[in-house]
Amino acid sequence: MASRPSFLVDINGVLYTGNKPIAGAAEAVDFLRDNDYSFRFISNATQSCRATLHKKLKSLGFDIREKELFTAPVATARYIKKTGMKRCFLITTGDVYKDFKKEGIVQTDKRPDHVVIGDAGKGFTYERMNAAFNYILEGADLIAMEKDRYWRSSRGLALCGGPYTAALEYATGIKATLIGKPSRDFLLLALADMNAKPKNTILIGDDLITDIAGAQRAGMRGFLVTSGKHDRKDAKRSVIKPDEVLDSIAGLRGLDLYNKKK
Repeated sequence: MASRPSFLVDINGVLYTGNKPIAGAAEAVDFLRDNDYSFRFISNATQSCRATLHKKLKSLGFDIREKELFTAPVATARYIKKTGMKRCFLITTGDVYKDFKKEGIVQTDKRPDHVVIGDAGKGFTYERMNAAFNYILEGADLIAMEKDRYWRSSRGLALCGGPYTAALEYATGIKATLIGKPSRDFLLLALADMNAKPKNTILIGDDLITDIAGAQRAGMRGFLVTSGKHDRKDAKRSVIKPDEVLDSIAGLRGLDLYNKKK
């Protein structure tokens, strides 16, 4: 008898785009809950803290608990806390700093132990990038909360933190430690949070590289939804082959979820 699947569900591009919920997404979340599936909502979003993200999801009509959100900033803050060196220079925006403050991480521009980079939007100034460059040369670790190349905003595709992290890697010769997706460690931590195993888990996402390839490398099935970054043409051209391609997460209810990857 096949094991009951668990789910990791990406947020932006799967549940909503910009400030608009995707049709049928709230009902799909209700379907998972009503049928007692185990799930976590995972995100590389680094422009707001987990509490703010939770409030947004609630305002868009999603029945989601804050503890069910597993985000890159939360994982990064916990990772830094374990190092014992808690002084960080953050290249972020919004209120994401609150996730770090909650874990006792000190935000500073004087002799930081770590340079942490996320999607800072307009915060990617020459001054901040150059300061980060010098801190890394002086011995600070470079930590990337995500390495996404771009994301779908309400105004179209927009650069993410990945290109800026790549610039710092190129300039310093130092490879960043990646915490968020598609990091295998990040995905396994999310699974551990709900006592799930990779072989019985389906990751639903809109990014072929960050979501689908990351899931498959970690031993999960990867379902691509075309409501966000990548469409069916992208999937057909790509060497990365999703286990399923759906127009949106609303199509989840019509699948045989117990069908194992061949």
